[in-house]
Amino acid sequence: MKQIFIAVLGLFAFSAQVQAQPGRSGAIQFESTFDPAALTAANGIKLSQEATARIPKSSVTSFELLFNTDKASYKQAADPKINNNGRGSGIRYGGLGVFGGGISKDYYYDFKDHRLTQAFDLNDTLFLMEDTLGMPPVVGFGTLHPAPAIEYIKSDERRDILGFKCHKVTAMTTVKRKIQGMEKEITDEVILWYTDELGFDFSPNPVLWTAGTVLAIEGKGTRIEAKSIRYKEVDTKEVGLPENITTISRGQLRDKLESRRKQIHFSRIGSWN
Repeated sequence: MKQIFIAVLGLFAFSAQVQAQPGRSGAIQFESTFDPAALTAANGIKLSQEATARIPKSSVTSFELLFNTDKASYKQAADPKINNNGRGSGIRYGGLGVFGGGISKDYYYDFKDHRLTQAFDLNDTLFLMEDTLGMPPVVGFGTLHPAPAIEYIKSDERRDILGFKCHKVTAMTTVKRKIQGMEKEITDEVILWYTDELGFDFSPNPVLWTAGTVLAIEGKGTRIEAKSIRYKEVDTKEVGLPENITTISRGQLRDKLESRRKQIHFSRIGSWN
């Protein structure tokens, strides 16, 4: 009788453990907040009250990570949050322009093949491009500045996000800029919070990643954070790559962006004649 009781107790404990395990598929809702006034203040720029009043209000944009055991997609939510001006922000801005800002992108993850693909629109054409977590971005449109060097500093600090234990990592960035004809080295820092408990690699900004599933990124005047999770069945078609889209390499994209920059530059010169 005692052995039967122990067996039943063990079975109950095993059942409870299985039920407590995270779902294998579902949706995580992220919010990306951009506050221009906070960004200005964080950079030490002092403005008059009149200038401050003209700064756009902060905006919030919603994104959704759909995932199953094999694949995932990260896109702007179909019903984005309304910003403080009463308008949908409609702009994907992580506040991290040096990390590939400027082109709105969707991301597709293939966990089995360890592949990451980004989809974006350029000159009214949809492109697919292979990407890698933690890789510096292609130089953004309209700038000749190189991508920053990134150094990751691990910490023992922890916090819970949606019930997951998250680890803190600080990304220290260094980039050289010419300011008033003099080359200066500008440093900045961004904080990442990631968890190993979801069982897959992901970041809402793929440039910023060291390990696990990044659930929050904090920068000057910006914040991206997971706000809710719902476990449900996710069909592979929902997270699969779009069909009939042109593929492009990083080198080809760089050439296209540079060509577009030159065209606008020359058109501006022509308009002055």
